[in-house]
Amino acid sequence: MNPVQSDVPVTSGKCRVAAVQMVSTPRVDENLATAGRLIAEAAAQGAQLVALPEYFPIMGLRERDKAAVREVDGEGPIQSFLAQTARQHGIWLVGGSIPLAASVPDKVLNSSLVYDPQGRRAARYDKIHLFGFEKAGERYNESASIEPGSEPVVFETPFARVGLSICYDMRFPELYRRLGVVDLQVIPAAFTETTGRAHWEILLRARAIENQCYVLAVAQGGLHENRRETHGNSMLIDPWGVVLARLDKGEGVVVGDIDHERLADVRTSLPALTHRVM
Repeated sequence: MNPVQSDVPVTSGKCRVAAVQMVSTPRVDENLATAGRLIAEAAAQGAQLVALPEYFPIMGLRERDKAAVREVDGEGPIQSFLAQTARQHGIWLVGGSIPLAASVPDKVLNSSLVYDPQGRRAARYDKIHLFGFEKAGERYNESASIEPGSEPVVFETPFARVGLSICYDMRFPELYRRLGVVDLQVIPAAFTETTGRAHWEILLRARAIENQCYVLAVAQGGLHENRRETHGNSMLIDPWGVVLARLDKGEGVVVGDIDHERLADVRTSLPALTHRVM
């Protein structure tokens, strides 16, 4: 991975962000309708940036279901929905993740797409670290159906410099170092209940503390039709590791403010980012 530049101007003031928590189904149209309703709710509360969870458009009954609805980069109903919704509400919209066509025919890319308030695509991040877990009959192997990405991604808004990662990425702090200094990390996820109960919050708070930034964690949160249970607990965390807002289970929105005075205070009183030697 190539390092991302971090010499950007300091932004001032506050901006409002929102996480949309969902319990997605195997039906894309149904999930887009739910996402649209919840995005509108977040925008009505003044959110300037709204983020959706990992695989918000589909949580299939089988692993291969996501390949059946994968889209070519730059076209398709899911991408059109994201662009139109961002433009409709005049917001920055982080499309959690969607399945895009990969170079390997039977696999997909797990991709987070960002659209600006005019509905233009501003960034794309392909999930780098692929989840594998097996214990007590619970088994996941993302590498069997997903092609990994390779590059870190940061995008700029008028109110924040934002880093992107997806779910299992949060276990690899070296990725976040490669993103440089950012104001906000957006982390969409579909964390399992087993691993989420043990590690979700502590990993998120660690990423906020060590990178002295806000973290917006955007989760799937409930029991899905495929019988998979996701952990939920979407939250906004400040650069001192304080959880500012949270939603435990079920669909809804988490809304809160990024305060650049708070960022500056944390980074001035404990200038850890300037103390790095590696």
